Amino acid sequence: FVHAVDAIVGQGETSAAARMATVPELLEKHEFHGSTDGLILLRLARATLGPSFDPDAASSRVDDMMDEMFRFVSGCDDAEVSRGIAPLPGVLDTLRTLASERAAVDDGDGAASVACGLVTGNVEGIARRKMRALGVHATGALTPLPYPQGGRVWDGVEDARFLGGFGSDYCSGSLDDPARNYLDRGEQLAICVQRCAELSSDDVSRPYTSSSRPLERVIHVGDAPADILAAKSYVEHPSKPPGVCVSVVGVATGSYSVEELRDLCGERVPGVWEPVVLEEGQGVGDEQVFFNACGLS
Repeated sequence: FVHAVDAIVGQGETSAAARMATVPELLEKHEFHGSTDGLILLRLARATLGPSFDPDAASSRVDDMMDEMFRFVSGCDDAEVSRGIAPLPGVLDTLRTLASERAAVDDGDGAASVACGLVTGNVEGIARRKMRALGVHATGALTPLPYPQGGRVWDGVEDARFLGGFGSDYCSGSLDDPARNYLDRGEQLAICVQRCAELSSDDVSRPYTSSSRPLERVIHVGDAPADILAAKSYVEHPSKPPGVCVSVVGVATGSYSVEELRDLCGERVPGVWEPVVLEEGQGVGDEQVFFNACGLS
């Protein structure tokens, strides 16, 4: 992050101390925790440039900063990309099962009815590198999305192109509204759903085709307040197809408790908003519990 800000908007004039600092050293926790890459970049630019920070000029260079981040990560091997992060126990097995049994959840005529994508605040090219380095992409669970569908080309990772909504797809540029941390993520969820709905029926290997059956349910999985609130915000998003039920499966495998996640979910509205929070100690790695929560059992 700091390298990209310095290279693109700092023009190499960021102080040596700032260039050596980490994001938590430069920003308050609420400015980066649960946020998206675009907002983090702009907040870092403000923090490191001080009085010379021009929000409009910085916002106009967000894509360039993201490109610089991707160039930096492209120089790292998989071990470096995955340093400090790892799938929780059982998660890869659950994803392999989803990939292998997807066609079993159908509408009666053999057309598979489940698409799986990634919604993340990360730059898309970096998200692809992470999913490949962590073994997630190799499970086959993520729905392929060949060009020109989806976003732009990310050189070197086009073989890992999949359904999703990413930090590089949307950035509001609103730095001082804490709600944008999840509202921007909600926009990325909306982009992912729109891409899913637009999947062509020309390729019969695709796990979901919009012409074979209408989109019925969106299930967002996450372990943080921003994930819950992003899904909740999508309930009233103008792009949501009519009649689509929105669900979230909250997993208390991160820094937040079951109670915290349930409180954020609010009241269930059948057919509209159907949140589920798994019990303490349960997560995506608990295959049958997770599939039950998603309605895939």
